[in-house]
Amino acid sequence: MSSEERVGRLLEVSGVVQGVGFRPFVWRLADRHGVSGRVRNLSGIVEIVAEGSSETLDRFTADLAHEAPPRARVEEVRWRPRDAAGLDGFAVDESGDDLPGERLVPPDVATCPACLRELLDPDDRRFGHAFVNCTDCGPRYTIIGSLPYDRARTSMGAFELCPDCAAEYSDPSDRRFHAEPVACPACGPGLWLADRAGHRSRSDPIEAAVARLCTGGIVAVKGLGGFHLACDATDEAAVAKLRRRKGRPEKPLAVMVESVERARDLAGLSPAEEEALASWRAPVVLVRDLGKLAPNVAPGHRRTGLMLPSTPLHHLLLRGVAGPLVMTSGNRTDEPLCTGNDEAMERLSGIADAFLLHDRDVVARVDDSVVRVALERPVVMRRARGYVPEPVTLPLEARRAVLAVGAELNATFCLAGGDRAWLSPHVGTLGSEEDLAAYAETLDRYRDLLGIEPEVVAHDLHPDFLSTRFARETGLPTTAVQHHHAHVAAVMAEHGLSGPVIGLAFDGFGLGDDGEAWGGEFLLARWDRAERLGHLRRVRQPGGDAAVRDPTRMAIAHAADAGVLEQALGLLAPRRRKPGAVDEVEVVLGQIASGLGSPMTSSAGRLFDAVAALAGVCRSATYDGQPAILLEQVAESSATFEYGFEIDQEDGRIVVDTRPTIQAVVRDLVKGRAPGEVAGRFHRTLTAAVLAMVRLIGVQTGVRTVVLAGGVFDNDLLLSDVAARLRSFDFQVHAPHEVPVGDGGLSLGQALVAAARDGEG
Repeated sequence: MSSEERVGRLLEVSGVVQGVGFRPFVWRLADRHGVSGRVRNLSGIVEIVAEGSSETLDRFTADLAHEAPPRARVEEVRWRPRDAAGLDGFAVDESGDDLPGERLVPPDVATCPACLRELLDPDDRRFGHAFVNCTDCGPRYTIIGSLPYDRARTSMGAFELCPDCAAEYSDPSDRRFHAEPVACPACGPGLWLADRAGHRSRSDPIEAAVARLCTGGIVAVKGLGGFHLACDATDEAAVAKLRRRKGRPEKPLAVMVESVERARDLAGLSPAEEEALASWRAPVVLVRDLGKLAPNVAPGHRRTGLMLPSTPLHHLLLRGVAGPLVMTSGNRTDEPLCTGNDEAMERLSGIADAFLLHDRDVVARVDDSVVRVALERPVVMRRARGYVPEPVTLPLEARRAVLAVGAELNATFCLAGGDRAWLSPHVGTLGSEEDLAAYAETLDRYRDLLGIEPEVVAHDLHPDFLSTRFARETGLPTTAVQHHHAHVAAVMAEHGLSGPVIGLAFDGFGLGDDGEAWGGEFLLARWDRAERLGHLRRVRQPGGDAAVRDPTRMAIAHAADAGVLEQALGLLAPRRRKPGAVDEVEVVLGQIASGLGSPMTSSAGRLFDAVAALAGVCRSATYDGQPAILLEQVAESSATFEYGFEIDQEDGRIVVDTRPTIQAVVRDLVKGRAPGEVAGRFHRTLTAAVLAMVRLIGVQTGVRTVVLAGGVFDNDLLLSDVAARLRSFDFQVHAPHEVPVGDGGLSLGQALVAAARDGEG
């Protein structure tokens, strides 16, 4: 056959290939190579009919993967020969019917440079248009109702294209060719500012919102996946008002800045942090604060969460204000994120002074993602906008589709099918029926969008978690996964580890196989099972959950256990007892002695709480992990001195005896040593204890692969020190980067464990 003889091919391209400008790219590539045929979206793939010479089609096929658009991720190009039909030209067809197959849905993408130039160009017809986008940027996941990804299946289907936009949409040479959210001022969506009563301002909505923000007001802003609450980040009174109204007394607030250059004015940025800030995902990035924001933005923190605008609307606001804005989730603390206009007007009327609204529906509720840079790489702390619904590739193939329901704090769920796992966006705390309803709504959307019907449900061991109740009410076969095994398995899933691994799972709480409260665990873990080889010393947690809110309870418990109670009480300086009042210390000691409502715990999180309270860093917690977070903030990273600890045996397990550590902490503080130095020494000591335990376990088991998991490893100082010292002894160390280390990644681990167990059947 002559090399010039025309032949045909049917190609299927899989991966993230819808909603990322892939069909226009194929058209341009075909035009360049002189290939005739057509391209269309099917469910989860792009199908191409191509005709040309064999050599031409070889080059065309190779370039499909090598030159794909920046937001695309080509995973496989399959093709088979077909007869040439003499096709003329190259056409972009309408999407095919929704057929079975894997579906990879693109995440939302921050405004690209080309669209930003148009937004700010007075001579451009989209000047000042708050919804400018193209095939390289704009809403995706948050507006898609179903696949294949076409305008009619999105919330933009309600807006009929004007002639100019229709011409761009139909022109294969235009960058808006089949950009499904395309619009302009002539064809919507519309934007307006309303007061609490719903009355619309007659002024330009951006200018009116800017005026409110510049005079100390709070504005609820409708974004991609829901609402933000915004105020001037340099106005202490405005920030205090927002905290008071939102019911968020101390937890840090995210701040949005106009550009990386403005971010440099407010924070010390490493190159990796600048790259994360400027990425198309536009997450909140934790960076070193230079003290130029209102002190109440992040009280007690050396780091501030900064992000760049993710939408044209945010760009316009930031340029109007010409300064940083607090941009926090649009909800009352511990309530679901608001998504609809009427919902926001009702639920946020006691917080916001005005509402910047538009009429494009939010199909999917999704919050901002949060990352930090650790071990020289971005680490996802909250996985949401810009990351979901990208899948994680599992190191095994699930025999049946799995739903894993996560825990209660930082709740997520995970759907797994084949060798893919789709982690949900951050949902929040499952503390009420309203929270559970939002969780179920997101799950229903995932099931419909991904076409996965679960056949097995994995849940936490704790019987009282709302997520556990939810799992049992599905009526499907269930499997219970121990909390810390799931933490370790999540990291194994991300890194494709088969095990066995030495798993360190350090967090605040997880119910153990023995019914006790675990949280400082050394496990020998595989996909389907884990053995508890060791843990931190167990102490009482007086009052149970009350000790989480009152860290002084753990300080008393650890001090009493270590025999330094009297000295510790002098440091804690309890409130003077009023005549006739109950002595709080005696109550706590009574709980410790009796054990009533005071479970034994090996929790690393509660150990941090104790030291934070003893050092005077945090004696009342208003958000999850606050004592440990603040203890890290004050810790002097230069500290090299280590306190004592002992390695004991208890019931056949290795135990880190923390009593010498607590004794030394109290002794140093009584002598007047600075809390920052004590905190630094404590971190260093815990690292030394981890190293001693892992080396011992390594000798016993022969395993040299270590996994670091659990929310305590959100601590950069601890994580970097542990990883460095273990690697110096030739251990392979793995920590999560794409998946949250805490409970936000737990459901991924549950899914892997359930799939492994199901495969055994």
